Amino acid sequence: MFSTEESKQLRGDFWMAFGKSYPHKWILYDTKIKGLSLKFHFDLKMATVSLDIETIDLEQRIKLWEKLYALKSILINEYLSEVRFEDSFTLENQKEISRIYVRKEGVSIHNKNTWRETMEFLNRNMILLERFFQEYKEIIYS
Repeated sequence: MFSTEESKQLRGDFWMAFGKSYPHKWILYDTKIKGLSLKFHFDLKMATVSLDIETIDLEQRIKLWEKLYALKSILINEYLSEVRFEDSFTLENQKEISRIYVRKEGVSIHNKNTWRETMEFLNRNMILLERFFQEYKEIIYS
């Protein structure tokens, strides 16, 4: 078991190593669409790359979701075959969002032996998600 401080250090070490191994200017929160962001996540059980719709305005969230859902077959067939769509996804803080994501299970930020495969997963899938977003952003923006 790791103390809170040890866990925090491991998380910092992982993200520093990831940034050095895969230097890239990621889009993440800079989508130009309020409430829509691309995210990395790595915890004790899994890693995810996601496109989250977290807008406070439910109507706006539904509109964005419908646009993205209309592009589902393109995203699956041309970019991320394992992608999952959840119109209602509850975060740990109980906030409800809509999420499109890919997940890698069986990895842990506390297990350095899984870091390399996790870094490769995160990099490969975020590049594909960003390509999709860049290619179809005009449809999403409209």
